[in-house]
Amino acid sequence: MGKKRVAIILSGCGVYDGSELHESSAAMVHLSRAGAEVQLYAPNVNQMHVVDHMTGQPTEEVRNVLVESSRIARGNIKNLDDLSINDTDALVIPGGFGVAKNLSNWAVKGKDFTVEASVESTVKKFHATKKPIGLCCISPVLAAKLIPGCELTVGYDTECEKWPYAKTAQAMADLGCKHINKHVNEVHVDKQNKLVTTSAFMCNAPIHEVFDGIGEMVKEVLKLA
Repeated sequence: MGKKRVAIILSGCGVYDGSELHESSAAMVHLSRAGAEVQLYAPNVNQMHVVDHMTGQPTEEVRNVLVESSRIARGNIKNLDDLSINDTDALVIPGGFGVAKNLSNWAVKGKDFTVEASVESTVKKFHATKKPIGLCCISPVLAAKLIPGCELTVGYDTECEKWPYAKTAQAMADLGCKHINKHVNEVHVDKQNKLVTTSAFMCNAPIHEVFDGIGEMVKEVLKLA
């Protein structure tokens, strides 16, 4: 069998307004080590806003998600509209606030959010053709919206210093999903929906544990591909 062909969807460049760089890099490293053929994509839309990552405050700039994502991709990136489901075996979406601001409007709408059109179409195509999807950090919210009744994890559902975003788990349940508590270096595999999720930086954990958890996600996605 030839190389597994995996698409990664990015949402910009930088945790506060785009893709989380360490999660994106971890996914790419683990896929590379496994011998997968990777192509990066992003929607050709403007970011919700641009955040100064030193101050955490929005600026007056306007930036494009595809252009900013090309920084992570070293320029080798395509418009998400050009993704061919027939040429791809699996899908991975790293986290970062760009998922909640650019790939969807979760950040401002909460449970009433919608998903950006090209992202929604892509996720639904992978699910309909029974091709695996790997999601980490906040990106499982996309599955919660688009794959009714799925099982997923964003970590733990009890908020504490280690799990500062635990309320997100309850929001997933409110959307009709089954949330499974998992540590940062673990994944949950929804075999019926071919969905693999891990918490990544939803947990206040050392970066190597986040890296290991994403490695488990990649391993399970490739098993299903």
